[in-house]
Amino acid sequence: MTADATGSVLDDAWGHIPQTRETNADLGSFTRRRIERAITLAVAFGAVVLGTQAFLYSFRPPEEGPGWHLALVLGTFGPLALMLLACVIGRGVRFFSGLFALLYLGALLLWPLATEGGTVGPPTEQPWIWYLVNVGTVAAVLAFPFRVQLVWTALLPLVFGVVRLVQVDFARAFLQPVLLDVSFALILGFILLTLAWVFRSVSANVDETRARAVESYAAAAAAAATEQERVAVAALMHDSVLAALIAAERAHTDRERTLAAAMAREALTRLANTEQDPEEGPDEPRDASAIADEIEHVARELGVEIRAERTILGDSPSVPGRVARALTLATLQAITNSIEHADGEGLGVAVRAVTDPVRVRIEVRDTGRGFDLEEVPDDRLGIRASIIARVAAVGGTTRIASGEHGTTVRLEWREAEA
Repeated sequence: MTADATGSVLDDAWGHIPQTRETNADLGSFTRRRIERAITLAVAFGAVVLGTQAFLYSFRPPEEGPGWHLALVLGTFGPLALMLLACVIGRGVRFFSGLFALLYLGALLLWPLATEGGTVGPPTEQPWIWYLVNVGTVAAVLAFPFRVQLVWTALLPLVFGVVRLVQVDFARAFLQPVLLDVSFALILGFILLTLAWVFRSVSANVDETRARAVESYAAAAAAAATEQERVAVAALMHDSVLAALIAAERAHTDRERTLAAAMAREALTRLANTEQDPEEGPDEPRDASAIADEIEHVARELGVEIRAERTILGDSPSVPGRVARALTLATLQAITNSIEHADGEGLGVAVRAVTDPVRVRIEVRDTGRGFDLEEVPDDRLGIRASIIARVAAVGGTTRIASGEHGTTVRLEWREAEA
């Protein structure tokens, strides 16, 4: 199959999965993007709760020295507010989460210096900065790679424990409460980290499984399309060969024998090229005049002298090579049908082309006995496959008008508007 056909199959396969803004944005992260969004919103909710608690506790008599309290509060809650805003709107989450995680670690390291000479509360009462320890760990979950997340989840509680003990000169009364606080922060931090890792792993597996399913569907659809194409080609070959044999059997004059021989050569050529790409050959644009010349040439090979009427408006309107080939072959089939079934009475061809946008129309007319398209057997593919389907394959249209006064086959292709 061609690259365009394969892409069409993949588009059809992915079309069986519900499409939303997230799936259109990134084909391979259908579930992961939703899980990341859910984790982000959950972190924002928890950070609001803990951040509010810490902010309210910051209004109590500070343990920091003069000038330090306001600096630490602004340097901590400012980045936290930016992180929460980023989580809500879904933009800049990694950057602002990483910024808060780093600045909060800096605030912890400055805590002993900021509280030097200050008043220390009772051992069972934690300072306001303690309530942001796990906010810092989940910020790392949003911002950093998994290994850094592990380090950060263990680092922040341990750093808090050390700086808290340094603040109180390792007083024995503070040892047990600080160890309990550190243990609690470690347990909660690793639980949150594990949950995020599990959800992300599951979503990645779901996306991978979905991608494999889409690829399997695409492969099956491609195989089915290839098989259908082979069946259609086989039917077309059968139709062409049968038509050539019938023409040879009925040939009584030199003209009829020449036509039968040309039909046989065309059938053999198609049969030899069955396995080749139907769009092989250059796709360089060809103007309408060249198409008319080619029609006259192939008609002479059938033993018919035809002078194509040409109405070309504009500056040499051109069409892609594959379109020109399809129109020429479809016109050849229409001429063949006219010669075979209407003895070529009043046979004529007209080519009309205009520009801006480019439009090419070819008419094949005769004045012989017409036919009813609906009564043509389904196994006769000269009209349905060689004319209508061939033109439709390149984006063109076919109109056939037939009656007792003759038949007109109109082939038209127009350039898509930009």
